[in-house]
Order: sequence, then C-alpha cells, then structure tokens
Amino acid sequence: MSMHVCITIDTEYSIAGAFADAALQPIADPVVWCDVDGRSEGLGFLLQCFAQHRIEATFFVEALHRAYFRHDPMRPIVGRIAEAGHEVQLHVHPCWSVFEHADWRERVRRQPRQDDFAGRAEDDSLRLIEQGLDSFRAWGLPRPAAFRSGSLQHDDQLYRALARSGIPYSSNIGLSVYDSGDPDYRLYSGAHVRHGVLECPLLTFSDWRLGARRHLKTLTIAGTSLAETCSLLDMAERAGIPLVVILTHPFEYVQSRDLGRAPARRHRLNQQRLTSLCAYLDRNRDRFTPSGLARAAPSGLKQPPDNLLLQGTLGQSIRRMAAQVAYDKYGQLALAAHRFGLVSEYRL
Repeated sequence: MSMHVCITIDTEYSIAGAFADAALQPIADPVVWCDVDGRSEGLGFLLQCFAQHRIEATFFVEALHRAYFRHDPMRPIVGRIAEAGHEVQLHVHPCWSVFEHADWRERVRRQPRQDDFAGRAEDDSLRLIEQGLDSFRAWGLPRPAAFRSGSLQHDDQLYRALARSGIPYSSNIGLSVYDSGDPDYRLYSGAHVRHGVLECPLLTFSDWRLGARRHLKTLTIAGTSLAETCSLLDMAERAGIPLVVILTHPFEYVQSRDLGRAPARRHRLNQQRLTSLCAYLDRNRDRFTPSGLARAAPSGLKQPPDNLLLQGTLGQSIRRMAAQVAYDKYGQLALAAHRFGLVSEYRL
C-alpha cells in the first residue's frame, strides 16, 4: 500500500500589525491571492500547480476572521478551492475573536497574547471551534472533518474540546514551530489518538546533529529543500509511516517588504520547490498517494502508532540554508532596485 502525502495549506488573512499600531488595519485577499503584475502567485499558483500534477491538497481555511471582515471576502476563495477538488478544513486563529468587542484595542493592551490556544480553557476553545463551524455552514461547505490550530498551538484542553466538537482528525503539531513541553504531545510522525481525536502531526525531523545536540525541523515547503523533502519521503515510505503531512501558505510564494501594502515579486525558489515536489509525487504514484488529510487519516489507524524521528543530513541542511540566504538577499535587492526605479519587473 502506498504512503499518503498530505500537502496542507494554511489559508488565512493577516492582523498585519493592527494590534500594535492604531494606524494599521488587517489585510484580507492580498495575502491569499498575492498578485504580482496581474497574476496570482499565491493561491492561483497553488491551484494551477496542483491541477497540472493531479495533486489533491488540504486547505486549512481560517474561519474566525469574519468577526472583522464582515463582508466575508473568503467566501469566493473557499468556493474556488472546493470547485478545484481539494479538501477544505477548519483552521482557527483565536486572535480574530477579539474583534467581537468594541473595546478590542483596550483588550489587546491588557492581554496582548490573544492568539494562544495553549493555556485556554476547554470551554472557550470549544466556543471558538464552534464559531469556525458556523463559518463553514455560512459558506455552504461540508462540515470539516479536520482541524488545525493557529500557530500550531495545542495542549490537552484543546484535544478535549475537539473531541466534544465531533471533529475526528487534527494536525496541530509541528514541534519546531511549537512544542507544548508535554511529552504526550511530542509527536514527530505518523498518527496518534488523543482524547478520541486522531492527530496527524506535521513531519518533524532532525536536520542535523552534532554530538549530543540534535536540531529539529518541521517539514515545510518554504523551509526545506527539494532534496531534503524527497529523501524524507523515501525514508518514511521505507519505514512504513502511513502518512506524511507537509505545511505551506499562499504568501510564501512571493517576496515583499510589507505584503498587501507594498509591491511583491514571485518567490521563484519556493515555487520551484513545490512544482518539483508535485512532479515527483506524480511520477511515483506506485509509492505515494497525494491526498487530502481527512482521506488519508484513517490509514493511520491501520498500524501501530510509531513515532519515528527521521534523520536528515548536515550537508543537505547547509546547502538549503545557503540557497535560502542567497535568494532572500537577492530578492530584497530586486525589490529595492524596483522601488528606486532601477528595474521595472518583479518576476525575475
């Protein structure tokens, strides 16, 4: 049986500094579509890439932003994603719920950590999840079967709340992004039941090790080279891991000094990584099944819940870091050159 590979896209709007600066406002569509010279290099690029290589993906769509964006700009976006044949699942950033209150600026000053799920009461987490489910009903979408928390924050209370909500699957854990410190949630791979909810963590691996020191990295398109990703998929398949979960966002396919408020250029390096990965999966369908997370999750129940930590290589890590640093510097120079009128094209 081939291993499921789940490319998951956290699709969300941005607070964009509004909590810290009264002159700023949250940003909606520009951080999802990411238009450059009239072409969508974010969501549009993703949908085109997946269609070209026949990849089913999972879009975890943030659903509490409607407390601020009352005109509901996400509605046509989720319609477009669903029409393209992808899973649309629930993503929740608690910070958006503060806009339910007229005195939200004062509340943020008193309690700046508005986006935390960790440490939140179970009943309050359940309330936020149910608000997200209300958004899906308003959008006319099927009830989500999978959940992802904002910033991958999690604790035991969140899983209790998810169980009460009736959502059977989650993908809240990526240990290099957020580690709760609870050994029961130190999950690197596979699928694991917590309070009746099947958690499918983002694959976390060790990208290098020096003596007793081991560095952890979570598998993302923006933070992992194609060579690393393919090596990890090969290792996971040989080890019998039932599914591998990968993370990305639409805004990672452009570069900008202030996305939504300043010009952007396409991020060629990240676009090439995703395009090449999709082509690799398409060529190797005898070994890998690209699929939505809810479709893949039941495979995790068919074998013991191994929690393997895969090991990358220092050489691959060094090459990836060098490429990213060089490309980021090049991108910033290109943006600056355009700003001062030295070049007229961002898409190089």
